[in-house]
Amino acid sequence: MSYIGAIGKYFIMVRETFKKPTKWRIMKSLILKEIDELIFGSMGIIIFISFFIGGVVTIQTALNLNNPLIPKSLIGFATRQSVILEFAPTFTSIIMAGKVGSYITSSIGTMRVTEQIDALEVMGVNSLNYLVFPKIIAMLVYPFAVAIAMYIGILGGWVAAVFGGYAPSGAFVEGLQIDFIPFHITYAFIKTLIFAFVIATVPSFHGYFMKGGALEVGKASTTAFVWTSVVIIVLNYVLTQMMLG
Repeated sequence: MSYIGAIGKYFIMVRETFKKPTKWRIMKSLILKEIDELIFGSMGIIIFISFFIGGVVTIQTALNLNNPLIPKSLIGFATRQSVILEFAPTFTSIIMAGKVGSYITSSIGTMRVTEQIDALEVMGVNSLNYLVFPKIIAMLVYPFAVAIAMYIGILGGWVAAVFGGYAPSGAFVEGLQIDFIPFHITYAFIKTLIFAFVIATVPSFHGYFMKGGALEVGKASTTAFVWTSVVIIVLNYVLTQMMLG
C-alpha cells in the first residue's frame, strides 16, 4: 500500500470511529478499562524515566556551566525549560508509543487474527467505535500523566543538583522561577493532547488492518511503534514552529 493510500485509509478509519456509537452502558466500562491499562498501567515507567531524565539534564547543564561568573540559578532554569518544553511531553510520548502503542496494536491485531472483529461486525457493532473510541477517550487523561512527569523531572533535577553538589537548593529553586512563561505549560499540554490522539489511533490502524497470522502481529507492533514515533517527532517540529516560532 502506498503511503498516500495508507494516510487516506487512516483518516477514513478515524471518521468511521465516531459513527454508530456503542451504548453508553457498555462504552463506560470499556473507557474505564482502557484508562486503567493505558494510563495507570504506565505511570510507573513514566515516573521512573522522568526522575532520571531530570537528573541527567541537570548534571549535563551544570557541567557545561562551569564558569564561576555564571550564576548557579541557570541550572534550575535550564532544567525547567528542558523538562517542561520537551522531555516531559515529547520524550514521554515516545516511551508511551512503545509501551502503549505495542499493546494496542497487538491486542487489536490478535482480535483480527482470531476473527473477533469479524464477529463484532456480524453482530451489527461498529468495531472501530467499540475498539478505538475508548482508547481515544482514555488517552485524554494522558496530560495528567505528563503533568506528573514534569513535576517528577524537576524533582529529579533538584535531587541531582543538591545532593550532587552542582547547585545549592535555593539557587536551583530561584532558577525555576526565573522568566517563567505560563504559555509554555499550555504549549506542552496542547502537544500532549495531539500526541495522545496519535498514540491511540496510529497503533489501532496498524492492528485493525493487519493481515496474516500470529507472526504478523509482532511485525505490526514494531511497524506501529516506528510510525507513531515518526509522526510524533514531525508533529513536534510543526507545533513548535507554529506556537513558539
